[in-house]
Amino acid sequence: MSDTVDKLVVFLAKRDGIDKLVKTFQYVSKLAHWHAESAHPGLAGRAKSWEVASGLSRKAFRSGRFLTGFNTLRRSPGSTPLLRFLAVFANAGEMVYFFFDHFLWLSRIGALDASLARKMSYISAFGEALGYVFFVVIDFIMIRKGLAEQKKVEKAGGGGGKEESKKIRAERVMRLMAVAANVADFVIALADIAPNPFCNHAVTLGISGLVSAWSGWYRNWPS
Repeated sequence: MSDTVDKLVVFLAKRDGIDKLVKTFQYVSKLAHWHAESAHPGLAGRAKSWEVASGLSRKAFRSGRFLTGFNTLRRSPGSTPLLRFLAVFANAGEMVYFFFDHFLWLSRIGALDASLARKMSYISAFGEALGYVFFVVIDFIMIRKGLAEQKKVEKAGGGGGKEESKKIRAERVMRLMAVAANVADFVIALADIAPNPFCNHAVTLGISGLVSAWSGWYRNWPS
């Protein structure tokens, strides 16, 4: 029990840890609002307020995060020309997303003209969706590379083979969690780029948000 508490403290000390927790609040409240809207309007109103507050607080907490893309490219540009190419577009899309998200937040809290919100939301979501496409491609390339390496390790055998194989499997799980999160967030971005009955439905958005939050929770949880 104490070990779990210690891990929770470490998790919540991270920016991403707090973000995943508040994202969980945001999308649970979205589903609660949808479920209670017709039968319990008072409860639905409170759930909607919780959803909006959670969404705005996440945007404020992510201030300056667009700069992490530059640091990621500087520290880990990719091991091959293809991966470097994909990383540039993936991180560029994410930087556009986080940068214009600042203006979306400011317009929604009234610091900027509220009419800017729709345009900022579209640009931010477009950059987000573009980044996710490239991130997913990178993860699938690395998963395929890991499978090939695992086969070589298992074929060679040896004392360190089991440990190396275990390490590769653990990395594959993390990348699959990243793919799940990115695909889920891509669906949410599509709801802003091209509104449609499926992507914009409260259940689709709610489930997608929770898949993204919990996948990120798993990836950021201290080992």
